[in-house]
Amino acid sequence: MSMVEDGTGRGNDAVDEPGWEVDPDDESGAAVVAAVGRQIKTWREAAGLRVGELGSLLGYGEDLVYKVEGGRRIPRPEFMDAVDVAVGAGGKLAAMKPDLAEVRYPKKIRELAKLEAAAVELSAYGNHNIHGLLQSEEYARALFEMRRPAFPHDDVERLVAARVARQSIFSRSSAPELSFVQEEVTLRRHLGGRMVWRRQLEHLLEVSELRHVEIQVMPTSRDEHAGMGGEMQVLKFKDGSAVGRSEGDFGSRPVSDPKHLRIIELRCGIIRAQALNPRESRAFIEQLLGET
Repeated sequence: MSMVEDGTGRGNDAVDEPGWEVDPDDESGAAVVAAVGRQIKTWREAAGLRVGELGSLLGYGEDLVYKVEGGRRIPRPEFMDAVDVAVGAGGKLAAMKPDLAEVRYPKKIRELAKLEAAAVELSAYGNHNIHGLLQSEEYARALFEMRRPAFPHDDVERLVAARVARQSIFSRSSAPELSFVQEEVTLRRHLGGRMVWRRQLEHLLEVSELRHVEIQVMPTSRDEHAGMGGEMQVLKFKDGSAVGRSEGDFGSRPVSDPKHLRIIELRCGIIRAQALNPRESRAFIEQLLGET
């Protein structure tokens, strides 16, 4: 394989597939990626292939293969499929895709997704952005792209993929009861532009049709509002335990102490009572959509 002028070792017709960067602070995730990398290297050497030869067969850059084998880059699913065939692993490398699919997301998001996956009930109030579980892919991407300092492109795609993956909660066989209250301003703000905003409103209407989901709107005109402290959320589990978080309270950290949870649950209950009911809220969203 010929060398390109920048000395990276990529072939002229090879593609330097970016994959995902490994979070150095995510020790468990980094260990998984390193283990996969060692397996790829072992299979490559057993097949009698040099790094450059494998890269040429895959159509990817030699530099990427080095990074993947060294545990410094999380390979994408299509890479794992291709390398499995190239080294004759018989599906053993491709079988590692589920492990990589989990660790490619930031550790904090993985922990949140696990809690959501185990929950039997979720109550949330959002006053700034639309709740992550309710966001369309386009809306989520717009949010991450407008962050400052700006996220690198790969980080944006990684975060969007993680947010969309969390939404599998809606299609679980034993779906939890989900209750969301959104501040009116979160529905009126045209984040991402008019078309992204319109698609987000349509997405809310689609989700609101699910029997186990309730979406309510808190009108800006309300004289009484129990949620002025900021966003909050409570997750309840099958064993009777729960975890909650309230912005500005208890250090804004997740809490499971019954005394703290009672305060957050009380506020969530009052907020639901003060907001438009689900039917009124749906009509409100339809009205906003009609105004586009």
